[in-house]
Amino acid sequence: MKNDEPTVGRRVLLRSAVFLGVAAASGLLTGGETDTQVPRTAGPAPAAGPGPAGGPPARLPQGPPPTSYRLAPMTSESPVRPAAAKPAVRTRPIEGLPADPSTAGAMVLTFDDGPDPRYTPGILDTLARYHVRAMFFVCGEMATDNRDLMRRMVAEGHVIGNHTWTHPLIPQLTRPALASEIGRTSDVVQQAVGEAPQWFRAPYGAWNRAAFEIGAELGMEPLAWTVDSLDWTEPGTTTIVSRVLKGAGSGVIVLNHDAGGDRAQSVQALATYLPQLLSRGYRMTLPTLPASPPR
Repeated sequence: MKNDEPTVGRRVLLRSAVFLGVAAASGLLTGGETDTQVPRTAGPAPAAGPGPAGGPPARLPQGPPPTSYRLAPMTSESPVRPAAAKPAVRTRPIEGLPADPSTAGAMVLTFDDGPDPRYTPGILDTLARYHVRAMFFVCGEMATDNRDLMRRMVAEGHVIGNHTWTHPLIPQLTRPALASEIGRTSDVVQQAVGEAPQWFRAPYGAWNRAAFEIGAELGMEPLAWTVDSLDWTEPGTTTIVSRVLKGAGSGVIVLNHDAGGDRAQSVQALATYLPQLLSRGYRMTLPTLPASPPR
């Protein structure tokens, strides 16, 4: 049997090698790691791709297990947007365009108290016919029920300003009441067109310190006018036209109305005086927000 001893020894060695191979493949040995030991908190493990030459699937390289930080929002790494600079508090409103070469022959048309579905569309139609942009200072109580008209204004390139909610006489209001009048109107404009007004006009042109302060706090510049058409008195279409043409000039801001009463004369007057202004070489423009307004 001595001749059999080497054979038995070789069999033992072969069996041991097979056992070690199986154990290593099964992860039973110390240090062994299989896919089932990888944490799944970061989602399912990627599938293994095919091996070379149609062989068994290639095993994905083993790396450190995923960590939970990938699931947390990286708020600290998001860029911080600086807050928009608020305008300085003025002591008087802007009353016209700056006198410089860029405003030569330039005028601004403004319309207060709307929008009104009876008159505002006619005014918008005339402005569109002559490719002219204007400013509309809206009252919140009118704007809230006519948001489609405000959306049309913005779509056609016009600017919407804040004219308070109920058109009150500002000096007679308490500061909280005034803040509500102005703030609610800015809110309804922003809800309708996606952007709050950047211009404010006091009803009747009656300004006070609180109006300037609250307007600036809400990011608005105060804008008055240079030429008053007095169309709200319904003096007749011819009179309105005459007043606007007589007051025309570089840097002029014209006050009209598209609500607050019967504004049929205002609609007709615009259709008459606008082509005349253009034929005289005037161009209708919009004011530019000052970079650093004086106090």
